[in-house]
Amino acid sequence: MSFIKEFKEFAVKGNVMDMAVGVIIGGAFGKIVTSLVSDIIMPLVSIATGGIDFTNLFINLSDKTFATLAEAREAGAAVWAYGQFIQNILDFIIIALCIFLMVKGINRLKKKKEEEPAPAAPEPSNEERLLAEIRDLLAKK
Repeated sequence: MSFIKEFKEFAVKGNVMDMAVGVIIGGAFGKIVTSLVSDIIMPLVSIATGGIDFTNLFINLSDKTFATLAEAREAGAAVWAYGQFIQNILDFIIIALCIFLMVKGINRLKKKKEEEPAPAAPEPSNEERLLAEIRDLLAKK
Protein backbone atom coordinates (compact mmCIF):
# COMPACT_ATOMS: atom_id res chain seq x y z
CA MET A 1 0.00 0.00 0.00
CA SER A 2 1.41 3.34 -0.97
CA PHE A 3 2.14 6.15 1.47
CA ILE A 4 -0.45 8.45 -0.13
CA LYS A 5 -3.12 5.77 0.04
CA GLU A 6 -2.37 5.10 3.73
CA PHE A 7 -2.42 8.81 4.52
CA LYS A 8 -5.73 9.23 2.69
CA GLU A 9 -7.29 6.40 4.72
CA PHE A 10 -5.98 7.95 7.95
CA ALA A 11 -7.08 11.50 7.13
CA VAL A 12 -10.55 10.54 5.96
CA LYS A 13 -11.38 8.29 8.92
CA GLY A 14 -14.29 9.59 10.95
CA ASN A 15 -12.38 10.02 14.18
CA VAL A 16 -9.79 12.32 12.57
CA MET A 17 -12.50 14.46 11.00
CA ASP A 18 -14.41 14.55 14.30
CA MET A 19 -11.25 15.65 16.09
CA ALA A 20 -10.66 18.40 13.54
CA VAL A 21 -14.19 19.70 13.95
CA GLY A 22 -13.76 19.53 17.74
CA VAL A 23 -10.56 21.59 17.58
CA ILE A 24 -12.19 24.23 15.40
CA ILE A 25 -15.32 24.43 17.56
CA GLY A 26 -13.13 24.44 20.68
CA GLY A 27 -11.17 27.41 19.35
CA ALA A 28 -14.34 29.35 18.64
CA PHE A 29 -15.81 28.37 22.01
CA GLY A 30 -12.57 29.48 23.69
CA LYS A 31 -13.01 32.95 22.22
CA ILE A 32 -16.56 33.12 23.59
CA VAL A 33 -15.49 32.04 27.07
CA THR A 34 -12.50 34.42 27.04
CA SER A 35 -14.79 37.29 26.08
CA LEU A 36 -17.26 36.30 28.79
CA VAL A 37 -14.51 36.37 31.40
CA SER A 38 -12.65 39.50 30.29
CA ASP A 39 -15.60 41.60 29.10
CA ILE A 40 -18.42 40.57 31.44
CA ILE A 41 -17.17 38.89 34.61
CA MET A 42 -13.84 40.63 35.29
CA PRO A 43 -15.37 44.14 35.33
CA LEU A 44 -17.75 42.87 38.02
CA VAL A 45 -14.81 41.40 39.95
CA SER A 46 -13.04 44.74 39.59
CA ILE A 47 -16.05 46.54 41.08
CA ALA A 48 -16.26 44.00 43.91
CA THR A 49 -12.55 44.44 44.74
CA GLY A 50 -12.66 48.22 44.63
CA GLY A 51 -11.18 48.58 41.16
CA ILE A 52 -7.89 46.79 41.81
CA ASP A 53 -6.02 46.18 38.57
CA PHE A 54 -4.19 42.96 39.28
CA THR A 55 -2.22 43.11 36.05
CA ASN A 56 -0.29 46.19 37.20
CA LEU A 57 0.86 44.68 40.52
CA PHE A 58 4.59 43.99 40.54
CA ILE A 59 7.68 43.89 42.70
CA ASN A 60 10.57 45.90 41.36
CA LEU A 61 13.82 43.93 41.65
CA SER A 62 16.02 46.73 40.33
CA ASP A 63 17.42 49.76 42.13
CA LYS A 64 15.35 52.23 40.06
CA THR A 65 11.77 53.30 40.82
CA PHE A 66 8.89 52.80 38.39
CA ALA A 67 5.29 53.89 38.72
CA THR A 68 3.83 51.17 36.51
CA LEU A 69 4.73 47.73 35.29
CA ALA A 70 4.77 49.02 31.72
CA GLU A 71 7.43 51.60 32.64
CA ALA A 72 9.56 48.97 34.37
CA ARG A 73 9.35 46.59 31.42
CA GLU A 74 10.07 49.39 28.96
CA ALA A 75 13.23 50.22 30.93
CA GLY A 76 14.19 46.54 30.93
CA ALA A 77 14.10 46.31 34.72
CA ALA A 78 13.81 42.95 36.44
CA VAL A 79 10.36 42.62 37.99
CA TRP A 80 8.12 40.01 39.48
CA ALA A 81 4.80 40.62 37.75
CA TYR A 82 2.80 38.69 40.33
CA GLY A 83 -0.36 40.63 39.46
CA GLN A 84 -0.53 39.07 36.02
CA PHE A 85 -0.11 35.67 37.66
CA ILE A 86 -3.03 36.42 40.01
CA GLN A 87 -5.07 37.59 37.02
CA ASN A 88 -4.32 34.37 35.13
CA ILE A 89 -5.36 32.28 38.13
CA LEU A 90 -8.64 34.22 38.43
CA ASP A 91 -9.24 33.84 34.69
CA PHE A 92 -8.63 30.09 34.94
CA ILE A 93 -11.00 29.66 37.90
CA ILE A 94 -13.74 31.68 36.21
CA ILE A 95 -13.31 29.87 32.88
CA ALA A 96 -13.33 26.48 34.61
CA LEU A 97 -16.48 27.47 36.51
CA CYS A 98 -18.21 28.66 33.32
CA ILE A 99 -17.35 25.45 31.47
CA PHE A 100 -18.45 23.36 34.47
CA LEU A 101 -21.80 25.15 34.59
CA MET A 102 -22.29 24.74 30.83
CA VAL A 103 -21.46 21.02 30.92
CA LYS A 104 -23.70 20.57 33.95
CA GLY A 105 -26.57 22.29 32.11
CA ILE A 106 -26.06 20.18 29.01
CA ASN A 107 -25.96 17.00 31.11
CA ARG A 108 -29.17 18.04 32.85
CA LEU A 109 -30.87 18.50 29.47
CA LYS A 110 -29.61 15.10 28.32
CA LYS A 111 -30.82 13.49 31.55
CA LYS A 112 -34.30 14.98 31.15
CA LYS A 113 -34.41 13.72 27.59
CA GLU A 114 -33.44 10.21 28.74
CA GLU A 115 -36.00 10.27 31.55
CA GLU A 116 -38.91 11.03 29.24
CA PRO A 117 -41.23 8.04 29.46
CA ALA A 118 -41.41 5.82 26.49
CA PRO A 119 -44.72 5.98 24.68
CA ALA A 120 -47.18 3.44 26.05
CA ALA A 121 -47.69 0.33 24.01
CA PRO A 122 -50.92 0.53 22.03
CA GLU A 123 -53.89 -1.38 23.41
CA PRO A 124 -54.22 -4.82 21.85
CA SER A 125 -57.01 -5.14 19.32
CA ASN A 126 -60.04 -7.33 19.96
CA GLU A 127 -58.59 -10.02 17.72
CA GLU A 128 -55.33 -10.04 19.70
CA ARG A 129 -57.26 -10.34 22.97
CA LEU A 130 -59.28 -13.28 21.64
CA LEU A 131 -56.13 -15.01 20.39
CA ALA A 132 -54.49 -14.48 23.80
CA GLU A 133 -57.54 -15.99 25.54
CA ILE A 134 -57.48 -18.99 23.19
CA ARG A 135 -53.75 -19.44 23.84
CA ASP A 136 -54.28 -19.29 27.61
CA LEU A 137 -57.15 -21.83 27.43
CA LEU A 138 -55.06 -24.22 25.34
CA ALA A 139 -52.17 -23.85 27.78
CA LYS A 140 -54.44 -24.90 30.68
CA LYS A 141 -55.36 -28.20 28.98
